[in-house]
Amino acid sequence: MTDTPEVFTGNFTQQEPIAEDAIAAAVAVLRSGRLHRYNTVPGEAGEVALLEEEFAALTGARYCLAVASGGYALGCALRALGVAPGDAVLTNGFTLAPVPGAIAALGAQPVFVEITGDLVIDMDDLAAKARASGARVLMLSHMRGHICDMDALMQVAQAHDLQVIEDCAHTMGAAWAGVPSGRHGVIGCYSTQTYKHMNSGEGGLIVSDDAALMAKMILLSGSYMMYPRHRAAPGPEAFEALKYDTPNISGRMDNLRAAILRPQIPTLAGRIARWNALYRRLEAGLAATPGLRLIPRPQAESYVASSFQFLLPGWDAARITAFVARAAARGVELKWFGAAEPAGFTSRYDSWRYAAPQSLPVTDRVLAGLLDLRLPLTFTEADAAQIARIIDAEARG
Repeated sequence: MTDTPEVFTGNFTQQEPIAEDAIAAAVAVLRSGRLHRYNTVPGEAGEVALLEEEFAALTGARYCLAVASGGYALGCALRALGVAPGDAVLTNGFTLAPVPGAIAALGAQPVFVEITGDLVIDMDDLAAKARASGARVLMLSHMRGHICDMDALMQVAQAHDLQVIEDCAHTMGAAWAGVPSGRHGVIGCYSTQTYKHMNSGEGGLIVSDDAALMAKMILLSGSYMMYPRHRAAPGPEAFEALKYDTPNISGRMDNLRAAILRPQIPTLAGRIARWNALYRRLEAGLAATPGLRLIPRPQAESYVASSFQFLLPGWDAARITAFVARAAARGVELKWFGAAEPAGFTSRYDSWRYAAPQSLPVTDRVLAGLLDLRLPLTFTEADAAQIARIIDAEARG
């Protein structure tokens, strides 16, 4: 008689409920009827303006703008930097669809840069493609929370006159060598979509120390001539040369979502500690699994592990497909970035046919064996240990 294999019964897409203080703040906004960010009474800052101040303080940025989504934040940043139709914009070969989508939406051309086996952008290929493409902007994706050597990256950017937008959708609260993610580049963009580190369903935040860029982004977001109501913003003089020539491409955050987000800022550090504990439990459980490679985390990287990645180097497609199916039968949902067809969030650069066809052989080899899973905070460390046991057993099978 054999033991019945254990089955995980948790839900990989179930997030924690919104906290009671955030619910109370949201209800107060609903009762006021003043959901629009500029619909305030005399003497009232408004939830969005306060959120911007508090997030600027969290990141150490001079300025912050709250917008409708992380994707809107990326597009707004590109517009502020003057990216125009036909321009080449560099970005990682391993990222998610909103990143090249923001580039293509402007009529610009995504130029994909190879990644390394550690899932970060390849510095040598970045330098080569900066020279070959003539790109002026790098939209750097900290994909799945993996941060490259930001000191080395900024040296490459400086050498090739690249302005860096950091896509921090997966690195809110993370840092490189003590510098918060989003603070190396000229603009940092964050997401507050449900699966990110703060949850408002949809939403985005933009930070910068550049007064002219932030003034332009505030105008782009649809401030009309109400920009003096922004508090984490440059003074009125920064808007004077821009206000008549910057189009309104409305994408403001509303007071309801800001009210939900503000109470999540002081609790972010606690959530980070819990995510990282789940991650470390999975790492420990898979450290000795034959044929499975974990992703090393550099000492300089302070990560936020809201998801987990591992590689199955040298496994062919049929073997990985069977492994993923066996894990799923035991309740463990693995996403595979090497599948021939995109599924859910796992599309890859050759799926985005609005971009010109490009060859990234190293990235192809990495993605061919790359598996990914979410770590919602509805999981416990015991859950993470069970997930590791199931993955280990099926990898050995």
